[in-house]
Formats: sequence, structure tokens, C-alpha cells
Amino acid sequence: MATSDKNSQRDLPALVVDDERDIRELLVLTLGRMGLRCDTASTLADARTLLRGQPYALCLTDMRLADGSGLELVREIAQLYPRTPVAMITAYGNQEAAVEALKAGAFDFVSKPVDIAVLRGLVQHALKLNAPPAAAPQAAAGGPRLLGDSPAMQALRATLAKVARSQAPVYIAGESGSGKELVARTIHAEGARAAGPFVPVNCGAIPAELMESEFFGHKKGSFTGAHADKPGLFQAAEGGTLFLDEVAELPMPMQVKLLRAIQEKSVRPVGANGEVPVDVRILSATHKNLAALVEEGRFRHDLYYRINVIELRVPPLRERREDLPLLAEAILARLAAAQQRAQPTLHPDALEALARYPFPGNVRELENILERAFALAEDSGIHAADLHLPTPRPSAALPPLPPPPPGIDPRRLDPRDSAASALPSYIEEIERQAIEQALVANRYNKTKAAAQLGITFRALRYKLKKLGID
Repeated sequence: MATSDKNSQRDLPALVVDDERDIRELLVLTLGRMGLRCDTASTLADARTLLRGQPYALCLTDMRLADGSGLELVREIAQLYPRTPVAMITAYGNQEAAVEALKAGAFDFVSKPVDIAVLRGLVQHALKLNAPPAAAPQAAAGGPRLLGDSPAMQALRATLAKVARSQAPVYIAGESGSGKELVARTIHAEGARAAGPFVPVNCGAIPAELMESEFFGHKKGSFTGAHADKPGLFQAAEGGTLFLDEVAELPMPMQVKLLRAIQEKSVRPVGANGEVPVDVRILSATHKNLAALVEEGRFRHDLYYRINVIELRVPPLRERREDLPLLAEAILARLAAAQQRAQPTLHPDALEALARYPFPGNVRELENILERAFALAEDSGIHAADLHLPTPRPSAALPPLPPPPPGIDPRRLDPRDSAASALPSYIEEIERQAIEQALVANRYNKTKAAAQLGITFRALRYKLKKLGID
């Protein structure tokens, strides 16, 4: 590894693994014209021997080899040589294999017959993955970053560092206002595409009749009002990242066209005769339960499978309340700098009020609350009364109690009973009923049940054990 740190990635050779001699020669010729030396192997055994001998700038491996699957090599490189980007060469149209390779740790894939332009772009991104760390501060200075020292945020940042090295599509799940776009921007800024554009688009804000033109562009005269050629969002994101926010809002016809664009890495502008290759990484997000929409037939399963190669969940603010002081301080500092005013003090009573508030709007709601308080704050700082937090609605009448399980006195399950243990028992029975209904509705798929309930898989597993649900 010391050699890898001292030399630049371009000083290291590339490894080409393919059992077809013609493909090996084509790849060696193409990489040679890019200034890369190449070692070649026709089998898994030969590739393993070469990898043990020295580090490589990148590895290109075929899916099918004489002595095994290229997926085995992808997994081994991801585990044993994590600084070596590996890309899979797949048969044309075999998108399942490409997705499987990405899940195994490949940073990208290229289909046969190999498109030289696509291959060149892939290699260029691979060489940027291990760029010197000195480039990181410049990227970090471009805007706000994920803040918080809670375990949930530490785990999220650790995952982002790994995800940023890949070119695989990422699906970001989370409630409204939790920071999904910020997560997407962080992935872009920490990856090999940081120097390229980051193009966010709200899929729910584009009229259906204009969607194809907005995404793929159009040629002059292709429809009424098309007075000139116009590039689409894919072309605008060339060499960078396209962030599809609220992807669940895409109409079904557009889902089909988007799937083809992602699979073929090319788009056809409206009115054009041919397709235009595009080099774009796709990140998508929605606050809706996308898996449930797939089950209901409202979102294409094949598109879901394609954009959900890697899934990230952004925790809501109520799951990381310990981050509130840090977030509030950063928001107030930004507001003070923007308005050229002194930063007000957030008094303890205000922090206590924020800690008790449920924040259904998450970080975005926190920003709105503090911005309003900042505008009205006196010189003494911000107190709880200055926050004007929404008052909780009066409690509704208790719902009908679920039937008690055998052997349990129903009076102990009534929260209106004076017994101290009645309320916990009642809540447990409500939880049990909701969990069992979710499990049945999702055919006992725990992952989907957890998503329907709005909790993590780990939280569901804990509750199953706690409630004794087998």
C-alpha cells in the first residue's frame, strides 16, 4: 500500500481480466492511448496472482471467466484491495448482472460491445477516486455539510465515505426536511465527480407534457415553441451528478424512458434521429415509501431495482435530538453572517423547548423556527417564548382497545384505569397490533414492514424481540 500512496494512480498499471483475447487487446490498446500500462489475465487464478504482486490503478474484469465468475473477483478486490477501483464488463442488455456487480462493490460497469467513449469516461473517473486528500478541503468549502455527532449521523457519514467512491445509483430515503438533498450533495462533493456539475431536479415540479424535453432536451422545430436546440438535464449534468428529488412523482411513461436512459447511458432528445451518450451518476430521493408504491403498481419494479442499488436512510431529527445544539448554533451563525448582524445567544430555556418539540418538519422546520426567532430577537438573545413553537393539538379520544391476549386481565390494558402499569401495557398492545398487521400486509417481509411502519429494520427487530413476536 505504501507504493500506492507514493505514486499517482496514473503511474500504476491497470489490470484487465477477460478470457477473450480480442477484448483484452482492445482494452489494452484503449488504455495505452490514455497513458496507462496494462497487465492482463485470462482467469481468476492469474488475476489473484497479479493482485498479490503489486497495486493497480484500476481493474476491468469480465463477468464470465473460465474458472469462475468475475463477481468473485469484484468482492475480493473490494475486501482486500479497497483502493483499487474495479469495473465489470457485462453482456449487452444484462442489467441484472450490472446491478449485481455494483452491489458487490464494483464502482461502475461497461457493456459489450465496449463503447470506447464510455470506457474512457469510466477510466477517468476511476483515476480520480484516489486523488490526493488535498483536494478535499476545497470541495468541503462549497457549501453546508452534514452536521451532528449522534450515532445515527456518524454511521451515515461513514457510509457516505464508501458510497462516494462508487458510481452506483443511490436511493436516499427520508422524511421531508430531513436533509436528503444535502446527503446527495455530500456524495457528489466527496466523489470523483466533485469537479463536475451537480444538477438537482424536483420531479414533481415539472409538468408531465414537458418532462421528456426537460430531461433529454429537444431539437429545433421538434414541437411548437421549440425555436432552438435545447440540452436537457442529463446533458447539463454531463461528467457530474443528476439528483432526482421526489422521484416517486414521475409518471409511468417517463419512468420507462428514464430506465432506458440509465441502462444505456444515452438519451434521445425530442426530435433527434439518434441517441447522445451521457456520463452522469444518478442519485434519487423521495419522502414516500417507494417499495410500497412498487407493490401497489404505481412505480416500476425494474426502475426501482435500477436506482436502488445502494439505499441510504436519512434519520429524522427526533432520532438525533443530541444534535440540536450544534445544528441550532450553525443555523444562527449562517443567518447572522447573511444579515451582517451579531449572532444571538440561544438561552437554555429555548434549547429545552426545542428538545421537547417533535419537529415533524425536521431540520427544515428547525431552520424556519430559528429564522423567525432571529428576526424578532432582542439583544438579550433568544428565549423559549421567542421561538413561537406550534402548540400540540388536544389529545383525541382514545381509540378502541384491541382484544386482550389470552390470560391477561383486560382492565390492566385500559389506560383510563388508575393502575400505574396500565398505560405501558396499552401502548405495547397497540404496537403489537400495528406490527402484526404490517407483517401480514407485507407477507412477513421485515424490511418492507419496517418501511411501512416508518421505523428502521433494527428498531423493528428490537420490538419483535421485546414483544415476543415470532
